[in-house]
Amino acid sequence: MAKVFYQNDANPSALKGKTIAVFGYGSQGHAQAQNLRDSGCDVIIGLEADRGSATQALADGMTVVAPADAAKRADWIQILTPDETQADFYESSIRPHLHKGKILSFSHGFAIHFKTIQPPEDVDVVMIAPKSPGHLLRRVYAQGGGVPSLLAIHQDASGRAHEYALSYAHGIGSTRAGVLQTTFREETESDLFGEQAVLCGGLTSLMQKGFETLVEAGYAPEIAYFECVHEMKLIVDLIYEGGLSRMRYSISNTAEYGDLTRGEMVVGDTTRKAMKEVLGRIQDGTFAKEWIEENKKGGKNFAKLREAAKRHPVEKVGEQLRAMMSWLPTEKRSSDADKKKAEAAKPAELKAVHA
Repeated sequence: MAKVFYQNDANPSALKGKTIAVFGYGSQGHAQAQNLRDSGCDVIIGLEADRGSATQALADGMTVVAPADAAKRADWIQILTPDETQADFYESSIRPHLHKGKILSFSHGFAIHFKTIQPPEDVDVVMIAPKSPGHLLRRVYAQGGGVPSLLAIHQDASGRAHEYALSYAHGIGSTRAGVLQTTFREETESDLFGEQAVLCGGLTSLMQKGFETLVEAGYAPEIAYFECVHEMKLIVDLIYEGGLSRMRYSISNTAEYGDLTRGEMVVGDTTRKAMKEVLGRIQDGTFAKEWIEENKKGGKNFAKLREAAKRHPVEKVGEQLRAMMSWLPTEKRSSDADKKKAEAAKPAELKAVHA
């Protein structure tokens, strides 16, 4: 069972007098930086001043410094830029200023585990990975709570890497909830598997296939959307609150019997075999190599896949139905609106990490 650390296990003063540079001001960057600042840490943001995310950081009261200057000034270097651009960013802005006594930190182990970044041996290399989106990390902290994080040590050059990492976790509020000990390998491979096989890839495919099955059988697309997509949140919320048993307690006996007798027919041994194949391609580095090559080629196939997914009928039907849901914030009713917002923010972030 994983070892868990809490408030009393951390030494908040371990990072006192040290400058923490957070590189990237997206979902995780803004949350971690603001939480650290409010915990009394000395925080700077490593971004070019003319970037959109840098403008937001300044508006939030953060100190913004050019990436190379931030890396030079920092004692703790927190890289929160996209996996696919981290290696180039590291080489151009971080590596020239990384020397003995500094701490290199990540919130996902991809670059270290797959060796796209290979730090010098005389620096601490750690990971603090919050298990929530950034906006939730920030909101829960502001409310006096915290979200769990994972902690891993890749290199302990100082002999105090664990102490420093736990102090950082304390600064973002995670020791309030619990910090689980892991490794870069375990976090990276399990995270990629969860995303691909269950949380994103598996779930979206399951919902789309259910939608398609009902529509092809002659049922109204709107009914299919409600049954296979809209109600997913209701079920997941019940599981989040109390596990599978809580969900099964809350649904009807008819639904529970259908769950227990038909679920394996849909997601059974064949699916498990496919999941093992997905995991194998993560473990042997095939996926990482594929993703890195995709970006070296300009991401054309990725863009094609993204556009095709956006045109799927389930997206069009969902957009029309969400337009009628007055309880949803206006900006969240349209998948196209969300996509445009995300894409508008992305170029500035990507340009910043190459600067």
